Amino acid sequence: MKKIFLFFLSFILVSYSFSQRVENFQLVDAVSGQEFSLASHGEAKAVVLVFTSLNCPFSKLYEERISSLNSQFAGEGFVFAMINPHVGIEEEETSAGMKARVAEKKMSIPFLDDGNQVVTKQFGITKLPEVVVITPGPTGFAVVYRGAIDNNPQMAENANIKYLESALTAIQNRRSPSPSSSRAVGCNVKLR
Repeated sequence: MKKIFLFFLSFILVSYSFSQRVENFQLVDAVSGQEFSLASHGEAKAVVLVFTSLNCPFSKLYEERISSLNSQFAGEGFVFAMINPHVGIEEEETSAGMKARVAEKKMSIPFLDDGNQVVTKQFGITKLPEVVVITPGPTGFAVVYRGAIDNNPQMAENANIKYLESALTAIQNRRSPSPSSSRAVGCNVKLR
C-alpha cells in the first residue's frame, strides 16, 4: 500500500511540475478597443497566445500560418490572440499599426497591446513569434504547450513538424500535447 501511495504521489508531483499555472490577465485589443481577459475564456478548449510584433521578419513569415490555424480551430472552441510586447519600444510598433496589419491581412484574431510587458514577463517570453497554449481546468488555467509554431520559419510548405497544430489536435482529442515544449526561433524580445 505504501508503494502505491508513493507511486501516485510521485506521479502527481511530476505531472504538476510540467504544467505552469497561469494567473488571469487583461490586455486591450488594438483592433476592437475592448479588454481581453483570460478569465473570460474558461469555457474554451484552449487559449492560444501568439507573442509577435509588426517589425520582426520571423513574425511576418508566420502571419498567414497563424491566420490559417485560427480558421481551422476557432470553430472548435479554441481562442486565438496575438500579443505585441514591443508597443512603444519601437517607433512603428503602435496600436494603430496593429489594427492596420490585422485589416490588411484580413485576420479575425485579437491583437493585444502588452507594451508594459506584464504578460510577456509572466510567461518568460524571449523570442518572437513564440506560442503559449493554455487550457482551463478545475483548478484554473495551465500551460500545456509553449514554443515554436513549426520547424521552418522561412517556408511554410517545408515545415515537417507542426508543433502548434499537433498540440491543438491533441487537445481536441482530449490528450496532452507531446512534445509539451519546443525551442522558439525568431527575433529577441526587447525588454523594457
